[in-house]
Amino acid sequence: MIILKNVALRRGTKVLLDNASVTLNPGEKVGLVGRNGAGKSSLFAVLNGSLHEDGGDVSIPSQWRMSQVAQDMPETVQTATEFVVEGDAILLAAQREVTEAEAGEDYMRMAHAYTALNDAGAHDAPARAQALILGLGFSVAELQQPVNSFSGGWRMRLQLARALMCPSDLLLLDEPTNHLDLDALVWLEAWLKQYAGTMVVISHDREFLDAVTTVTLHVDNAKLVRYGGNYSKFEYMRAEQLTLQQAAQAKQQEKMAHLQKFIDRFKAKASKAKQAQSRVKALERMEKIAPVLADADFQFEFKEPMSLPNSMLSMTGAAFGYPAMDGAPADTPPTVIVRNVNRTVLAGQRIGILGANGQGKSTLVKTVAEALQAVGGEIIRGKGLNIGYFSQQELDVLRPEDDPLQHMFRLARDTPAAMRPSANDCREQGLRNFLGTFNFSGDMVKQAVGSMSGGEKARLVLCMIVWQRPNLLLLDEPTNHLDLTTREALSVALNEFEGSVMLVSHDRALLRAVCDEFWMVSRGGVSDFAGDLDDYQVYLLEEAKRRREEAAGKR
Repeated sequence: MIILKNVALRRGTKVLLDNASVTLNPGEKVGLVGRNGAGKSSLFAVLNGSLHEDGGDVSIPSQWRMSQVAQDMPETVQTATEFVVEGDAILLAAQREVTEAEAGEDYMRMAHAYTALNDAGAHDAPARAQALILGLGFSVAELQQPVNSFSGGWRMRLQLARALMCPSDLLLLDEPTNHLDLDALVWLEAWLKQYAGTMVVISHDREFLDAVTTVTLHVDNAKLVRYGGNYSKFEYMRAEQLTLQQAAQAKQQEKMAHLQKFIDRFKAKASKAKQAQSRVKALERMEKIAPVLADADFQFEFKEPMSLPNSMLSMTGAAFGYPAMDGAPADTPPTVIVRNVNRTVLAGQRIGILGANGQGKSTLVKTVAEALQAVGGEIIRGKGLNIGYFSQQELDVLRPEDDPLQHMFRLARDTPAAMRPSANDCREQGLRNFLGTFNFSGDMVKQAVGSMSGGEKARLVLCMIVWQRPNLLLLDEPTNHLDLTTREALSVALNEFEGSVMLVSHDRALLRAVCDEFWMVSRGGVSDFAGDLDDYQVYLLEEAKRRREEAAGKR
């Protein structure tokens, strides 16, 4: 077992742990949670030996094999399969022993080495590696492509596959879902449920934590507090504690009353559709953990839209894709990914967009946002339509050398006069005040964006969207860099938003809490998805199984 006894841990002058103790038993699946800066990653560094405690004792069985995801970006011409196979440290050691025994012509050593190589699973290692790679969303055609040919996010998926390939007794996962879409995430959950060793995971995805953990370790006020159960159980127990501690605080009661007001309003609005019932359950959860939400240090809300056109937009025979590349012959047709879409978005609709990786979800949203032009058909936008668009690449749009205040000045200047807030809101003090509501205050408003964390950049993008008072929100993976507290704040804000929402996300808690209906982007078209997210997970697992069987047939 892992035993931490009276541990002290400091980074610079900041005390992260002070006289903290906890015991983790073999085979337990532990979710490590706490506010940003509380010391979660530093505790990971203590567990993997890259950082030493400043006091107390940390005991981990010496015979335990440890695996974790390497954080460096791999640079190699090895194929994806070869790279992941090399994650199996035991197999690699057995192969080296065979090579050395053969070189020394030591036949007894060779016999033992060949036995060890067989025991390490050399005969099926490529197949095991390829099952991991395919599960994480790669295609069969990509199994033999060089690692260097993939983008950064896909290379990090290969690092994750490599960590899973390595036999281990202790698996440390720090934000393993960051580069995954929903189909890969569902597969990873299924894999981790079968993992036999001890696991400690940091994640900002509450449904992922619920699915794969049985213990929650909370880093709180420099202590380690252990809770039996997954993240939802931790939330409920934490809510009970906060209710007892803070029942007399007027501010707490005011926040809880505000939460209760919107919960009641949207529960009453929800239809009987299966998807809407998922949303009712999500709101009921918020009701139970209202003290936790109210205790959060960050909340925001969308301003009331200036108008609500109905319909927001309509698509007739629309096709989505990419125009021919520059330099291609004039008669080169565009690349069409999704075709013949006939859809209408009405005021107040809350649509979750589902689909396996590569089916065209982001392409659809980009085209509605006019970041791409439709390659066929017609999209008619309602009079007064004002889109707030958060794209997966939105953080790249920020100017790294500029600070938040400069971004807001530029936004105020470029926003059409009819859509701007009052003149005072566009002046420096008004913009400073608005940034303050998103936790950008004091020196932070003058800090270069390039030096900020991913979460801070995402918060700035949300701030800029809210300032524009949109009536249609197009959100493509808005939670990728957000911690649990900010995700909850976004969920509350979206539920209070009076406009329409189109949401692509692998955060199922957000989809459940916000969306009343789902569109499925699949096989070149868009259709209604009649089930809820539980049905969709079953569909994704069946698709993953089909891909693995297809790959096995081609090997």
